Amino acid sequence: MRNTIDSKNWWTLPTGPRNTICDVAGVRVGSQDLRGEGLCSGVTAVLPHEGDLFRNPVPAGVAVLNGFGKSAGLMQLAELGQIETPILLTNTFGVGPCSTALIRRAIAENPEIGRGLCTVNPLVLECNDGTVNDIQALAVTEDHAQAAIAACGPAFAQGTVGAGSGMKTFDYAGGLGSASRRVALPGCAGFDLGALVLSNFGQQSALRVFGQQLPPPGPGDDPDKGSIIIILATDAPMGSRQLTRMARRSAAALGRLGSHIGHQSGDIALAFSTANRITRGGADTQSVERLNEDRMDAFFIAAVEAVEEAILNALWHGVPHRGYDGSLLPAFRDRMAEVYRD
Repeated sequence: MRNTIDSKNWWTLPTGPRNTICDVAGVRVGSQDLRGEGLCSGVTAVLPHEGDLFRNPVPAGVAVLNGFGKSAGLMQLAELGQIETPILLTNTFGVGPCSTALIRRAIAENPEIGRGLCTVNPLVLECNDGTVNDIQALAVTEDHAQAAIAACGPAFAQGTVGAGSGMKTFDYAGGLGSASRRVALPGCAGFDLGALVLSNFGQQSALRVFGQQLPPPGPGDDPDKGSIIIILATDAPMGSRQLTRMARRSAAALGRLGSHIGHQSGDIALAFSTANRITRGGADTQSVERLNEDRMDAFFIAAVEAVEEAILNALWHGVPHRGYDGSLLPAFRDRMAEVYRD
């Protein structure tokens, strides 16, 4: 997000060249939109790397900030500390077909899954887009999930696209956003940290942009509910426990924007590292490099800044789509122009 409210001195760390999660080498994102009569939804995929994730999972951690959600795969992620499929984002009622799509994909790559090999843990996260999308239509299919994975690349659209198509953030249109930060450490070449959000939360009257409260357009608004999914990626060599600690700091970004993480808001953050890929099977012991615990503060700051800007980018790129009942979420850009015009 650039050239809106004056953000001078608000951010402390530089962005990567794309200012997206794909500044972390090897990470790819793709989306598939779903449009039709009363439909405004989709699927977004995140690939931690472009190899076989079942054979070479990545270390990961998860923090459930508020558990009002219906995701798949989080329990095993928390237990084993690894991700072994692409990450899919979609609407609440799309979790089932997206899970099946990931299972089919993993079996196609490794035919012994569930037979000679262990089963696979599909990772699907969701937000409820029922304000705009006719969620009862159960329109998300396995084909949409596979198309999102096939579309993955280093460049991708933000705002009301893919899984973010029908989402609302602080009662404005916009759901998919991303940002990145560069973390410099003494004696190191530096590391990248990227954030991707599926944003569907917040109370309009509480919104703060770069520390300034944005006046709501009217006297009434909805409560802080709806959910947000936060994905953090880094090339720093972190273990699962460190990644969980970093994911937990995402709550600070929500607070900086004015959210109190409301009762009906399912807020989940997960983080993974592209360093120290795990090899399934193999030797009895593995030697890995690990980030010094005393250097974690730099990544906590990077995570908070990247998540905050990713949410603002989801808003900034949001384009209103008329809902199945005729309703229309307002555009954040239009509101910004009204409040801060010369």
